[in-house]
Amino acid sequence: MKVAVVGATGMVGQTMIKVLEERRFPVTELIPAASEKSAGKEVIFMNKPEKVVSLMEAIQAKPVFAIFSAGASVSREWAPAFAQNGTVVIDNSSAWRMYKEVPLIVPEINSHVLKKGDRIIANPNCSTIQMVMALAPLHWKYKIKRLVVATYQSVTGTGIKAVQQMENERSGIRGEMAYAHPIDLNCFPHGGTFQPDGYTTEEQKLIDETRKILEDHTIMVTATVVRIPVVGGHSEAVNVEFEHEYDIDEVKSLISRFPGNAIYDDPAENKYPMPILAHNRDEVFIGRIRRDLSREKCLNLWIVSDNIRKGAATNAIQIAEYMMEKKLY
Repeated sequence: MKVAVVGATGMVGQTMIKVLEERRFPVTELIPAASEKSAGKEVIFMNKPEKVVSLMEAIQAKPVFAIFSAGASVSREWAPAFAQNGTVVIDNSSAWRMYKEVPLIVPEINSHVLKKGDRIIANPNCSTIQMVMALAPLHWKYKIKRLVVATYQSVTGTGIKAVQQMENERSGIRGEMAYAHPIDLNCFPHGGTFQPDGYTTEEQKLIDETRKILEDHTIMVTATVVRIPVVGGHSEAVNVEFEHEYDIDEVKSLISRFPGNAIYDDPAENKYPMPILAHNRDEVFIGRIRRDLSREKCLNLWIVSDNIRKGAATNAIQIAEYMMEKKLY
């Protein structure tokens, strides 16, 4: 069971290696791969140093799985080469998500669409993953008509350069800027790049990916993405309009019984999901569960999850676990 991690020196790539260890994925040989400038560096796997190789060397090693977190342009160029060599590619970038023939997978929700012969599988956007984890059991019961989403996203979603910018600002150091504005003591409604319609690419991902994963293109979605100065995870305020009336106690039961979800909701005790709670954990935390009193069949939720863990690395490893268990590789 040879496993390549492409982008092994990055923030998500390092977490993927950590999650492979934690979940005891049966790796017989880890092949950490990265750009030419990172080749020759070392990463630690199972307490042993492993040399980072080039992508061509990784292809030639014929891994069973190649788990990518190296950006969309790298994935577009290299994922087909791995796939043509018989490797199953699980890609964390946006490159392949909206191709009709490429599965877009959150294993707890739609692993049933995976089949033997799939060679490129897309990992959804981090914000989408945590939202659909909370919403899937509710959609299956009440059918979602419309979603209004505002995200409050960690700087880790941009990468180590953004974390460094925030830390520099907190220390009064002038350094390289990942963003167009200061992030410490600030927030800005800008994630991804702006499209002609005024929405950003991050907002568009929430719209398109939610429909694909829940297998319902009638769901109406509108979103505003906001970047905030935290590192623990992404937060989302979600207003849901259902086709059918719901029971609030049943809503809580459906969410809490869904694998991977954790209700954390006791306002009287100041208990509600926060990035500081979700940091380095795999659960999707849901709280502030309450009826929208302004409109019938509407519900408010607050959803928080570590965007590097369940939002990226853990979800990708779970896909590999499912394919291994079902012998789909």
